[in-house]
Amino acid sequence: MTLQGKHIVITGPTAGIGRASALSLAADGADLTLLCRSPEKASALADEIVARGGCTPRVVPLDMASLASVRQAAADCLGLDRPIDILLNNAGAIYTRRQLTVDGFEETLAVNHFAPFLLTGLLLPAILRAPQARIVNVASAAHAFVRGMQFDDLQAERGYRMFREYGRSKLANILFTRELARRLAGRDVTVNCLHPGAVTTSLGSQNGGIASRLMPLLLKPFFKSPEQGAETSLYLCTSDAVADTSGEYFVNCKPKRPKPWARDDEAAKRLWQISEESVGFQYPL
Repeated sequence: MTLQGKHIVITGPTAGIGRASALSLAADGADLTLLCRSPEKASALADEIVARGGCTPRVVPLDMASLASVRQAAADCLGLDRPIDILLNNAGAIYTRRQLTVDGFEETLAVNHFAPFLLTGLLLPAILRAPQARIVNVASAAHAFVRGMQFDDLQAERGYRMFREYGRSKLANILFTRELARRLAGRDVTVNCLHPGAVTTSLGSQNGGIASRLMPLLLKPFFKSPEQGAETSLYLCTSDAVADTSGEYFVNCKPKRPKPWARDDEAAKRLWQISEESVGFQYPL
């Protein structure tokens, strides 16, 4: 698929696989809208894209830990009055301790699931305006860290375990992908998710202090480069081979069956209902 002139909205584009994805998509002629927490970093990335011969990206502030910010970012995107050909939900976070967002949600689940769930729903009118649009969600093999959503303690109030909560949020990404694909069946929009591999990124840096230094050391044996980690995201954004594929989970640019609890359609429907109630938004589907 040619990207020339395609409008691509990407979250978390200033570091790691998000940055690698943005640079590659821009180099192929895409017109990018960058949603990120740091306008300064986004402006620097925009300057780099232009210096490499790409179109000037738009920068939209987005704090994934605030539903109000998500709503404003979506409004800013819709205000462009342009169809969205591809939405790449790339941003993610992991936290060493339990903390709450301004909306009162456990932050890992809020940033990794509630925020992209709400953002995607709000942007759906612009996505549906595009011919053959694509939604790509960056999930993770970390969904194997849990054996289900554990709906009785979604907010980890009975004890917080960093990798468990991260894994649960990534499981939510896969279940969200499956249910959204089901709801969009028959429309010209595909929805897929992926495991990028453990990548040398800034994931975990939001913890600050020693945690931000230890996280890369813990994951180092499994690291890929950001460019390698971005390969499957880029494949799902651009390949003609997946033009008619929806609701799938990909690893190394190939479909792969996730764990059984990530294929639980009843859990996906339950998570959808909880998510709509939590973020205060009902999908128009």
